[in-house]
Amino acid sequence: MSPESVPSVAQPVEEAGGHETFDVEPPYFPDDAQLAAVEKYDDRFLDRELSWLHFNQRVLELAEDAELPLLERVRFLAIFTSNLDEFFMVRVAGLKRRIAAGVAVRAASGLLPREVLEQIWTASGDLMERHSRHFRDEIVPALRDAGIQLVRWDDLDREEQKYCKRLFRDRVFPVLTPLAVDPAHPFPYISGLSLNLAVMVRNPKTGKEHFARVKVPQIFARFVPLGNQRFVPLEDVIRQHLNRLFPGMEILEVHSFRVTRNEDLEVEEDDAENLLAALEKELLRRRFGPPVRLEVEETIAPHVLELLVSELGISKDEVFRLSGPLDLRGLHDIADLAREELKYPAFVPTTHHRLAEVESAAPVDVFKAARRNDVLLHHPYDSFATSVQRFLEQAAADPHVLAIKQTLYRTSGDSPIIDALIDAAEAGKQVLVIVEIKARFDEQANIRWARKLEQAGCHVVYGLVGLKTHCKLSLVVRDEPDGIRRYTHIGTGNYNGKTARMYEDLGLITTDELIGEDVAHLFNNLSGWSRNAIYGQLLVAPDSVRDGLVEQIHREIHHHRAGRPARIRFKANSIVDEAVIDALYLASQAGVPVQLLVRGICALRPGVPGLSETIEVRSVLGRFLEHSRVYWFENAGEPVAWIGSADMMHRNLDRRVEVLVRLPGEANIEAIDGLLDLAFDADTSAWELDSHGTWARNEGGVHLQEVLIERQRRRRSSS
Repeated sequence: MSPESVPSVAQPVEEAGGHETFDVEPPYFPDDAQLAAVEKYDDRFLDRELSWLHFNQRVLELAEDAELPLLERVRFLAIFTSNLDEFFMVRVAGLKRRIAAGVAVRAASGLLPREVLEQIWTASGDLMERHSRHFRDEIVPALRDAGIQLVRWDDLDREEQKYCKRLFRDRVFPVLTPLAVDPAHPFPYISGLSLNLAVMVRNPKTGKEHFARVKVPQIFARFVPLGNQRFVPLEDVIRQHLNRLFPGMEILEVHSFRVTRNEDLEVEEDDAENLLAALEKELLRRRFGPPVRLEVEETIAPHVLELLVSELGISKDEVFRLSGPLDLRGLHDIADLAREELKYPAFVPTTHHRLAEVESAAPVDVFKAARRNDVLLHHPYDSFATSVQRFLEQAAADPHVLAIKQTLYRTSGDSPIIDALIDAAEAGKQVLVIVEIKARFDEQANIRWARKLEQAGCHVVYGLVGLKTHCKLSLVVRDEPDGIRRYTHIGTGNYNGKTARMYEDLGLITTDELIGEDVAHLFNNLSGWSRNAIYGQLLVAPDSVRDGLVEQIHREIHHHRAGRPARIRFKANSIVDEAVIDALYLASQAGVPVQLLVRGICALRPGVPGLSETIEVRSVLGRFLEHSRVYWFENAGEPVAWIGSADMMHRNLDRRVEVLVRLPGEANIEAIDGLLDLAFDADTSAWELDSHGTWARNEGGVHLQEVLIERQRRRRSSS
């Protein structure tokens, strides 16, 4: 990489035309020998897919943690299931697709897709068996001791069996459709993630045996409530009443099974005149993707399993035998029971102190507050509803607001933000909404919102061809006595009030003119033909995030060699990008301390002698999903911090529109500094990654999220 190939991101100066850029002394760039000192480590990258499985193992370890409230452990079991479902639907499906297409190139880890797939089958099989065993041997007994009973059919008393019989007769039976397999009835299509019963029946007159499939309806509760917090799996109820579905036949065997299919989308945008139409067509195709996993109960008969494997066209490596019940996503319903003593203590976010009501009962004027000071938000500790949501609601109602520009990636089903944008458009304001309709698994909802916004008069744009618009931006243009002023919100998380109560994220509301100008340019890029890729206070993927951060890593090396303070600290969901990792290795070889807080995937090996001895990698999981992205640099004693939507992954840096904003103001940077200090404190509980790719839990006495909750409670009580 040459100095000319990256934008300079250190000290701002004014350029002709009034746009701010950065001027620095020539940054340090490695020579060929220094690059070779990193590249000689052929095994310096951990495998991305296997690292993800290690992440889900950490989720499972939370479910196994006897110190956590019982129903929270139950929820982590459900989250583990959902996580693994998506992993197979997307990542495993992608590996199989590459193998089938003959593009099986080695990953950065050095493994071929087939080798990765084989390791996935082994590792995920072990995890699924461990998950199933823990549910059966630990969670079910613990729930029973707490008065919550998950029972099987044989455990039901006479009255409960009568109740289930009535339930089956009145509600379940009318919904069921048995599908037979014989010369006149081909093997039925098995939808992805559906729970099914494989039924073997015999005609008593002919003695001939037949196979049939019965789908367990998803419209009913996964675990049927019997009263007194007793529950039985729905498939047990159906299993006991199959004679109603097959009158005159003998029921020989019944086995539950579940299929996972390739459900990733492939939309050829360049060839589609109408992206919405192309995506809707692809959503229909998704339902018929090829299978990538078959889960069966461990008691399944060999001949039934052989039939399923043959008809589904999968390999035996893709079959996972587990103790029942299958599909534990339904444990969310158990975790939602009104047993507050078995959950985390109740937590209510507070309004940020700069947006809090003081004497009046009326909400604070967000515009007035933002003019006084930047507002650095930390969700869920700071309320999303009384900050970001209120910001947009006030903008919609304010007669002085001329325009609102907004990106939407994922939002809730009853989104007040959607309502505010519609209100603004109906009030005559200019409203531009960049809707990313390709947000994975939210495509259908986003199509509905896009059409609703269009009907209300909003200008709806679907971003740039070939790129997902993943950045989190809101821009309000307001006419004020001293002229037009821009109010900007830039966040690390989605504009979703529901997930904002569960996801940890950062956001900045600011009137900084340079940030506002940059964001305005970016919206023009997204909605029109402008391709200005130079920004003063933003790094924007795919143009400058990778190169901008790599240059700053090199500058830390330069500072360290010159005897100035140097340190690098990142907080991200995933760190996979090889160019960024190699730059961090160079920094470590030069002696720069590097601290990485990674929730999910990490392909970097810390602590390798001669390569990464100064790098520490930690992971924090807990009550809230750590989701914010922070890139912090010591910068010779004048720290620089960037926050935004971009993780260090190829898709974020090359195939998405992502934004990082350089935080203005010492107070904001100090707040981030304090957060990172707490995360990397030796007494803070976290998982730590070693050079072999193994994560070990450090049972420190300090829990990051609990400390932040307690700080928030103290602020509430003192206000």
